[in-house]
Amino acid sequence: MPLNRRTFLGTSAAAGAGVAIAGGSAVPAAADSHGGGHGRPPKRYSFTVMGTTDLHGNVFNWDYFTDKEFDDKAHNDVGLAKISTLVDQVRREKGRHNTLLIDAGDTIQGTQLSYYYARVDPITAKRGPVHPMAQAMNAIGYDAAALGNHEFNYGIPVLRKFEEQCDFPLLGANALDAKTLRPAFAPYVIKRLRTPHGRDVKVAILGLTNPGIAIWDKANVSGKMVFPGLEEQAAKFVPRLRSMGADVVIVSAHSGHSGTSSWGDQVPYVENAAGLVAEQVPGIDAILVGHAHLEIPEYFVENKQTGKKVVLSEPLKWGQRLTLFDFDLVWEKGRWVVERAGSQVLNSNTVEEDPEITKLLMDEHEKVVGYVNQVIGTSTAAMSTAEAAWKDEAIIDLINVVQAETVKAALAGGAYAALPVLSQASCFSRTAQIPAGNVTIKDAAGLYPFENTLEARLLTGAQIEDYLEFSARYYVQTAAGAPVDTAKLTNADNIPDYNYDAVSGLTYEIDIAKPVGSRIVNLSFGGKPVDPAAQFVLAVNNYRASGGGNFPHVAGAKQLWANSEEIRNTIIAWVQAKGSVDGAEFASVDWRLTREGAPVF
Repeated sequence: MPLNRRTFLGTSAAAGAGVAIAGGSAVPAAADSHGGGHGRPPKRYSFTVMGTTDLHGNVFNWDYFTDKEFDDKAHNDVGLAKISTLVDQVRREKGRHNTLLIDAGDTIQGTQLSYYYARVDPITAKRGPVHPMAQAMNAIGYDAAALGNHEFNYGIPVLRKFEEQCDFPLLGANALDAKTLRPAFAPYVIKRLRTPHGRDVKVAILGLTNPGIAIWDKANVSGKMVFPGLEEQAAKFVPRLRSMGADVVIVSAHSGHSGTSSWGDQVPYVENAAGLVAEQVPGIDAILVGHAHLEIPEYFVENKQTGKKVVLSEPLKWGQRLTLFDFDLVWEKGRWVVERAGSQVLNSNTVEEDPEITKLLMDEHEKVVGYVNQVIGTSTAAMSTAEAAWKDEAIIDLINVVQAETVKAALAGGAYAALPVLSQASCFSRTAQIPAGNVTIKDAAGLYPFENTLEARLLTGAQIEDYLEFSARYYVQTAAGAPVDTAKLTNADNIPDYNYDAVSGLTYEIDIAKPVGSRIVNLSFGGKPVDPAAQFVLAVNNYRASGGGNFPHVAGAKQLWANSEEIRNTIIAWVQAKGSVDGAEFASVDWRLTREGAPVF
């Protein structure tokens, strides 16, 4: 039977997970029934491991932030219902008993469907519901899933309840109990695939998660769990798996392949370490990559010790792609040996949703649709993020005014009440909008899709300027007089939109003709140049305050106040209290892009 937390904790963590049988008498996709020797061809066996990652609460091909079918410029589709159809096709082609299905994490956060069953009708309640992602993944028949960093967003009790509801193990060899330093989750699982040759193939799946959890979800994990580097734990477990007789070792890693980190030197581990694991740890055959939200059909990394090439693949997020790892094995010297390993991805927009999955979860889907369409107030005019990545727009000002007012109220009457309050906000989505007329929960959720909470940190004027300079790296340097193409202006060095901050409460210009580090000009507060020694309160989300994005100073700054309420819910409550939102009351142009003093827009 598949390992779950109850069976795992009943054994030694050092011994790892048990062996689960995934086999039968089906003829494999490629097999030879003759043994080797005496001129006979060698025994061969082929099997396929399917993989998903960064599902982020997507079951249906539906966008709860717009309340309509999901679509993008490439006409991708999303959701486990589509993945289920692809999985069924592969199982029919290969033979179900010659396939495994795994995931690389970030499963229970990201849509209003997943939010609803964590916060509105939580799975942790007495006689609470079964999480839709657990229902769908159980029905599809997953064999294992690695932990993602977003699994910890709602706290460990929600994660443990989700784990309990899954018919497959959640793996995290580098998610350790802070006191015992033993794995807090199953580190691995071993599956047996039966061949027609009387010799089973043992496939070990090792799960690794992201060390950034210690930063991004510090409030939820501090003192409870620690997260050492992926390479360190893989080097510990891979030899153990081989000594236990694993013929094939697959790593499911919630970590990108690039070897980069977004947190600088705040922790001694690499965020995107999958490529380093392949390069440094011998004995791995394939790595299912997650976290980076990239599409990598097939990528080979040569192991430095053995010279062996390890195949890596990352399917696109939200169920847009399904990875297929195909393995060809040959029986040599009394054991199975991987003769060839390759990968590809299948596009979920080529198939229809599996009606069994949509039927299974239609009630949950309709509950959430009703929830997101609740009216919370009205707006006198439409506001949009369409140009918010390069212009100071009223819709981002809405976030900042809510945050600043909340922090001012929290600090009132205290030692820091007289200090000016600034606020940071990002354009999380370029398609978010507040319509003229009725404003619903989905409008607010689309504007702030993450479950961030609010903090207040104490910074100086000089530190604020450093913070803004760091943020301004986001723009591609564009000479004065050169044409400006907004499609090419932003995301320099692949900086995502959520790592560009606009700060309200003061005024400044970003001279995009200047090099990085010297772009902030005319930084003023109250009409006067900012005093480098002056003190300011920065209303900032917990992701940024804990070091997310590696912005300078803020993570080490004095915390004056913190809130456990999601910023999104604070926005909703603010709109409900106001009744009507009038952008003219709070919209202001605090920053603009310039070149040699001339506005770009």
